[in-house]
Amino acid sequence: MELSNLKNRVNNYKAIVLNTRAYREKWNTSLRDSIIETLTKISAETGLDASIDTKSDFENLEAIVFSLGDVKSGMYQEVSDNIKRHLIKHNGSLVYQQLFNGKIMVVINFPFIENYGQPQPPKTLAIYRPDELQEPFFVRHVEELIANITLWEDYDDDEPMPNPNQRIGFKVNFDQE
Repeated sequence: MELSNLKNRVNNYKAIVLNTRAYREKWNTSLRDSIIETLTKISAETGLDASIDTKSDFENLEAIVFSLGDVKSGMYQEVSDNIKRHLIKHNGSLVYQQLFNGKIMVVINFPFIENYGQPQPPKTLAIYRPDELQEPFFVRHVEELIANITLWEDYDDDEPMPNPNQRIGFKVNFDQE
């Protein structure tokens, strides 16, 4: 019976399981604190008003949330002559979520206004092994957050349409009969 291929797969599986344990250990011993420290530094040096919270409802599934906070949206419902119910705006956040296998998923949560439409689904930026996360990545992630929420804040339909001659697709660039 030839088992060399199966043995290779079993050895690969064992290595992956050991990696998961190592990734979780790295999160607990240094990575979590390093992420918080780096995001705090970025916030302070850029003047970006953000809070950093750790969500730890489940062991080895923690998340670090870099939140731009909640504010009154400026819109409200008049309940009576003296009472106004303000709609709350969540300004968006950047999340570093520990996955089941110890890797780290980085996600942007877009701004949204409660009771006004549906929030956009989160945008996944990347999934990293703990050793791959270096300071330049955090800067890029915060830049991506700011770029995305700026587009959300400045939403309108005045953007120019793309050049139809540059589109790609079936029968798009050919004359139609």
